[in-house]
Amino acid sequence: MLVTHGTRGDVQPFLALAVAFRRAGHDAVLAAPASFADSAVSYDVEFAPLDEGPNRLLRDPTMVKAIEGGYRGVRGKLTAISTIRRIKPLMADVLRDVGAVACSSGADLLVHSPSVPAQHAAELLGVPAVLATLQPGWVPTSEFPCPMVPLPRVPRFLNRATYLTVSATMRAYNGVVNTWRADDLGLARGRGPDHALVLQAFSSAVTPVDPAWPESVRTTGFWLLPRNAAWSPEMSLRAFLEAGPPPVYLGFGSMAGRDAQRIGDIVADAVRDAGVRAVVATGWGGLATRSSDDLLVIDQAPHDWLFGKVAAVVHHGGGGTTAAALAAGVAPGDLPVRRRSTPLGAADARCRRCPSATSPPEHHRHLAQRRDHSSRERSRAPATRHRPQRADPRGRRCRHSRPRPGGDPQWTWLTASRRPSA
Repeated sequence: MLVTHGTRGDVQPFLALAVAFRRAGHDAVLAAPASFADSAVSYDVEFAPLDEGPNRLLRDPTMVKAIEGGYRGVRGKLTAISTIRRIKPLMADVLRDVGAVACSSGADLLVHSPSVPAQHAAELLGVPAVLATLQPGWVPTSEFPCPMVPLPRVPRFLNRATYLTVSATMRAYNGVVNTWRADDLGLARGRGPDHALVLQAFSSAVTPVDPAWPESVRTTGFWLLPRNAAWSPEMSLRAFLEAGPPPVYLGFGSMAGRDAQRIGDIVADAVRDAGVRAVVATGWGGLATRSSDDLLVIDQAPHDWLFGKVAAVVHHGGGGTTAAALAAGVAPGDLPVRRRSTPLGAADARCRRCPSATSPPEHHRHLAQRRDHSSRERSRAPATRHRPQRADPRGRRCRHSRPRPGGDPQWTWLTASRRPSA
């Protein structure tokens, strides 16, 4: 049983793992927000719908405004506290569904994301729980500070302490979890079982790996979902790609904004000023613009297909898009659309020494006034305009880091029956 919650970037890697399980001859059920049922069905993966829960807040104007501002100032901090209060009852609905699915699943292994404390359901079933993290920051280390916490550089001896912020945030939901344990699962209140294994589903080519981590922590590489064999590009997309030099891809994934039209206008102006062609993915509504001779607007397209046909990828730094861009080996551009970049986006920027990617995000009006000369020149360079750039060896390493049946120690462990004897 695989359990996750959130947006596409949170769900798609787990779908990739479910596909790998099935190809290895194992049964797997994916429990995720109900809105992802069609995606699971398209890959012939058994799906158990969970309540949309906190996803309902993604369209809330107050929430969007607070997230865009990075919860800055006193008002931002008050909004953050209010957000936790609003999420708690929504998370309770998700947990009730997780318990019900677990009881009917007959699973002998439970793999879950940090956002859903499903290890408690594993305790009820008497099976091992595996934590799968999609970005660095969940496993403490003294080697580097927690990349999920927006702190200035701290002395090395304080690195491990920075991870306490994340654990403190998760403890804010202890009340909801304990109520779930007692009322739904019939378990005594408590912290639940330890995880038998922690899988870090990202590439060591992008972010450091602490050699002092125990054997139970495995950095596996990205879990890349294979393209659905039934998918084919729309004629308009194929025709646009064939009509000229490779375009630039721009997309902000599941990041929604309050003024999608304003951002879309800025993007369209930037594309025109840079003198490039572009494919713009609207995603969850973070930007809105109209197609023109040099700009094609799409909803979405499989990254493993599209990124191999573009000159550069400008994105929000999400884990899935970062992984796909690395695997395709195209020129990157991580553009934070919140207060700061995501952990993987920032790590990728550091690896590539990309100044524009490590810059703090700018307000829309600043973006409208500012034109990055170096980015424009890179986009106009022959290597970029006439063929996709094939980047460094990290791309090859990331391309091959996906769930692979057999061979990998963590896969051998996962696919072995680990139900404790009576």
